[in-house]
Amino acid sequence: MQTKLPAWAIVAWLLAVMVTAGGSAHAAMSATDLAKLAQNPVGDVISVPFQNNTNLNYGPEEGTQNVLNIQPVIPISVNSDWNIITRTILPVISMPALGPDDSRTNGIGDTQFTAFLSPANPGHWIWGVGGLVQIPTNSNSELGNDNWGLGPSVVMLRLEKGNPWVYGALVNNVWSVGSRDSESYNNGLIQPFLNYNFKGGLYLTSAPILTVNWKADSGDKWTVPLGGGVGKIFHLGRLPVNTQLSAYYNVVTPDYGADWQIRAQVQLMFPK
Repeated sequence: MQTKLPAWAIVAWLLAVMVTAGGSAHAAMSATDLAKLAQNPVGDVISVPFQNNTNLNYGPEEGTQNVLNIQPVIPISVNSDWNIITRTILPVISMPALGPDDSRTNGIGDTQFTAFLSPANPGHWIWGVGGLVQIPTNSNSELGNDNWGLGPSVVMLRLEKGNPWVYGALVNNVWSVGSRDSESYNNGLIQPFLNYNFKGGLYLTSAPILTVNWKADSGDKWTVPLGGGVGKIFHLGRLPVNTQLSAYYNVVTPDYGADWQIRAQVQLMFPK
């Protein structure tokens, strides 16, 4: 797995360069406008974020867990009034040893696919509503669950031209629908986000991911992080690239949960 991951990144990178070399980038958009577009989860733009989350002091052995989320976002035009925004999350996981006699486990986790129905011409308030499917693609039982999952997903945000603030929240919940040997699950996610954009594509960001395991004991249900970081739009030729670096401290965490998360993201953008 460790030998394949760099190859995926290289292939995606080369594909991005070739696509943009053959087409025209959105030259009329400023770096600030591109940053705001990247901050819109239901924006009408093809993008491929590579989001790496390093979780410190994870598990009973207090090791380091690493999760690289490959998250292609593809908008589909239904008609002049509506878009469907598809978002796929494929996690590549490096799990530390969970016991003194265990070893590190590397592989693929379960894939989540979400499709949002969203207005094609929204006002200052932008929304999307849809469904989420969890697909048991895990390569090891420690990295996922063998049951499929289904649930709703909703996003709403405020984005106004000339206003440096972009803020909103994404919420979803997924229930297992299979009856395989793995335990059933009922997991929720809340991701509020707050961004302040400067001229030139630089911005401050806070987008903590709050998760809840509704089936866990009362003291082990929630993970609640606080923190933030900085982002910047760069260009490789005509290809816009959104980069972020942030850190979050888990003020609430289950037993053996991580206490810190370091998040780094590179997002390839393909504006129309």
